[in-house]
This record gives sequence, structure tokens and C-alpha cells, in this order.
Amino acid sequence: MSELQAAKTGEQGRDTCTVIPLGGLGEIGKNMLALECGDQILVIDAGLCFPSEDQPGIDFIVPDITYLRERVERVQGIILTHGHEDHVGALPYILRQLPVPIYGTRMTLGMVKNKLEEHALLDSTELHEVKGGDTLTLGVFEITCIPVAHSIVDGIALGIRTPAGTIVHTGDFKLDPTPVDGRITDLGLFAEFGRRGVDLLLADSTNADREGYTLSEREVGVAFDEIVRDAPRRVLIACFSSNIHRFQQVINTAVRHGRKLGVLGMSMIKNMRTAQELGYLQIPDNLWLKWNDLMNLPPEKSIVLTTGSQGEARSALARIAVGENQDLKLQAMDTVIVSARTIPGNERRIGSMINHFFRLGCRVHYERVSEIHVSGHAAQEELKVLHNVVRPKHFIPVHGEARHLWHHAELAHALGLPRERILILENGDCAVLSRAGLKRSGKVIAGNVLVDGKGVGDVGHVVLRDRQHLAQDGMLIVVMGLDRRTGELVTGPDFTPRGIADEPETARLMEGAKLALREVLAEVSVEGIAEAPMLQDITRSAMKKYFKREIMRFPMIIPVIVEV
Repeated sequence: MSELQAAKTGEQGRDTCTVIPLGGLGEIGKNMLALECGDQILVIDAGLCFPSEDQPGIDFIVPDITYLRERVERVQGIILTHGHEDHVGALPYILRQLPVPIYGTRMTLGMVKNKLEEHALLDSTELHEVKGGDTLTLGVFEITCIPVAHSIVDGIALGIRTPAGTIVHTGDFKLDPTPVDGRITDLGLFAEFGRRGVDLLLADSTNADREGYTLSEREVGVAFDEIVRDAPRRVLIACFSSNIHRFQQVINTAVRHGRKLGVLGMSMIKNMRTAQELGYLQIPDNLWLKWNDLMNLPPEKSIVLTTGSQGEARSALARIAVGENQDLKLQAMDTVIVSARTIPGNERRIGSMINHFFRLGCRVHYERVSEIHVSGHAAQEELKVLHNVVRPKHFIPVHGEARHLWHHAELAHALGLPRERILILENGDCAVLSRAGLKRSGKVIAGNVLVDGKGVGDVGHVVLRDRQHLAQDGMLIVVMGLDRRTGELVTGPDFTPRGIADEPETARLMEGAKLALREVLAEVSVEGIAEAPMLQDITRSAMKKYFKREIMRFPMIIPVIVEV
């Protein structure tokens, strides 16, 4: 039985609902989950995540949608909970394989439109706007959009009525009592679902290991105010390009302290303009200046917003840190604020970037030393409130690494839910909800698809292994000329080394390598090396032995045999 068939053990009918996580369980980011009732599928979110350090050259990672692609005619649509990259970023890379309608709130679709336009997909994609409080029907799924507070505007949770029972999916949320836009999480609507009966809760677990409550976004505004008030020169603030609430806090701070605003990073500029056009971002006239006009002001009269809070290699912030950005050069006593949570796996490059700013003499504020970032996710006390309001019969923690899912499961059990009604899943694990309860039901394919430039899924394990090899040990190209008639070596070997050692060590190694290779070739008869493939094998073997003996390294050996 194949993996895909295994998920269908028992032939699920229309009165059951299979929960199929394709991303976001056991990891941070790449959120994507499908609900399948009979021959109909509803997809929730389509996010990406960032590569780790052992994936050189990779831009993004998106979910493997093999299961959905093979059943595309069953997919009723993709409904988006909010506009963060880890929930919508995969759309441009999967829509060509999964051309289905997209549903989302006004701001979420506004950000999605920018992405689809960049990828020439806007005209071919069917977009439908929903609002908090709306109820829509997609096939057998009746979906109510529940407004929630998060670190981005216009987020929603989902109350989904299916033939197998009612499912509540929280999306990303927190119980912020004083959100910047005044839009609080609608606990009343959650409670209404709780009163009617919730058969399964799927809830955000990102902060399930954090005690207490998550601070309000307004606390960031207080911290910005204190830092900018005391800043003697220019202030540079980096945050996620989708954090509209954070943009508004920066704008408010600039107004209070008589500074003008400049913005670096095309994704941030597009999102700010979209949010302003849709009425989600209030920017006073003459505050946001053209870049040249901002640079003509004294440094103490400006605030610059930029992307790159995760230390991305070619982002504006990373290039500013090492002096490679042509638009902005920082000096001693400038202030840098990195207003974002460090995504796991990015710690080293963010730390390196921050160190560069300190070397420049900048005043640097980041999450570990200043209250310049608050999470958009509910901590333990908020999760307890949600569980007590919804009162689910069964629970699956979502959105988080293994430790987050485990802590959330323990929290649910501590609140009285029996362990047999709680399932911890990983990507690809399936669970079937029916009137009889919730149980595991096989696996589907749910891996990573790597995005490298315009290539989607064309970089696999072998390519990554070669890139790691090159990065660690370098490369040596060996060029030789071979007489095709006699098999005699007529030119070379000529060596071109890359990344093996510094000069003059490289020169010494190359002289020794030539001698070693010539000695090996001299021991082989002319007939033995009459064919280029055999000569290539001999060259690789000889050079591997040589470099192991000399420097205990294993550069990639690329023999180039020119037959003349």
C-alpha cells in the first residue's frame, strides 16, 4: 500500500473529515493544512519558511503539494487566515500546479495581489474577499470567519462546519486588549461555537511554552518612543515587511519626535502602499519622503524603515551592516533597532549582522536587550482562555516545533481534556474525525520543496550536498590534453584551484599536486589511459589521496580532458 493510499485506509466517507497537515507541524513556518470530506478538500493557508545554514543558495522552502496536485479537481479553494509569509508566501510557487480559488480578508488579498503580480499570476487567479464575521460555503464546508488580533491586520480564525462535526482553526492569534488598530480577538464568536459544540480544535502553539500573557503591541510603541527620544542621530528600524501594526508604531513615533520617514525594501514599500490605500495604515501628508529628499535632511531628523530583520544575505539591512548599501551608510552614534523575533535557524547570521553594527559604533537595540518586539502569538494564559471558551471534544496542536506542540498538548490535558482525545501530529500524519471520535489514519507525502531563484523543486539532496562540499573544501579543475589516436598525454595537467587555501599555500599545494599526478600517470601504461573516462577516474583518485595526505581536506576534483 502506498503512502497516499495509507491515508485512505477504511475508505473515509462524506460523514468523516480527514485532517491532513502539509506544513507547519514540527516546524516554524510553511503552514498549510487540508481538510478532506468525501471527495471534497478545503485548504487552509499556503506558507513558506526560510532555509537553514546547511541549505546554501536556497531562497525559500514551500510545502510539497503532491497529495493536492493529484486531487486538484476536488479542491474547493484555499482560505487564508492572514498575510504573513509563513501563511501566504508559497502561493506564487504552487498556484501553477493548483489553480484554485483563493479566499481572504481585504488586507490579506491586497498583499497576495502584490505577490501574484510579481509572478504574472494575478490575472489567472480567482480571488474572493471575506470579512470577519462572514460565513461562506465551499462545497460541504460552511466557514465562519472569526476576527483575531495578531501582529498583522485583518487576521481571522475559522469556524468550519463539516459533515463530521465542527472544527475551529485559530490561525495565528493573541488576546491583545489594546491592539494598535483597536481590533480585538472576537472571544464572543469563539464562545458561540463553544456553546454549539466544537468537535475538534486546531490551535496556534507557537508560544505554548511561554508562561503568562503576550505583551500588547502598544508596548513596542512605548519602547520606540524612549529610544528615538534619546537618539542623537539617524534611527534605522528593521521589521518584517508585512507587519503593518509595527509600521504604524514607527509612523506615530516619527510624528511625535518631528522626524521624517524613509523606507528601504521593495516588499515593505508595496505592503505599506497597499495598507495605506486600503485604509489600514495612517500616514500623515509629507511624512514619507522620497529617498533623495530624506538624505538631504540632517541625520537627527530622519527615521528609516527597512527589511532584513532575519539577516537575509542580500536584504537591505544586511548590506547596510557591511557597508555595501549604496543608499545608506551608517556612522557612529546612529541607532539601529531590529524589531523582530529571531526565527529558529537564523540566530548566527542575525548575531553576525548585529556585531557589524556595533563595530560601526552604532547604538543597537534587539529583542534580547530591549522591549522593541512583542510576539503576535498567544502565551499559556491566553491559550487557557481560548480552550475554556471553545471547550473542544478533541484537540490537535498546530503551528510550532515539536516542543511547542507537546507543551500545548499538556496544557489541554491539564485543563481536563483526556489524553486519548489529543493527537500530536507531524507533517504528513493524518487524523480522521467522525461522530465516533478522532483517530490517526496513515500518512501522505508532505516534504519540502526548495525554491532557488526561478527554480522550484529542481534542487534536491545531491545539489545541496555538492554545494556544501564546495563551501567546505573548495574545488580543483584539472585540464589535460589527450591525443585521441595514441592515448598519449600531450598537454597539462593545468590546475585551477578555488577555495582550497590562501596564497602562498595554494601555490605550494598546486606544485605538489602536479608532481603527484605526473608520478601516478607515469606508472600507467599508454594503453591504460587511452580513454578520457579512465583518465578522469585516475586523476580524481590521485588528487583525493594527495589532498588528504597534505591538508586533510577533500576538495571537489573536476578533471577536464580535451581530446586532440
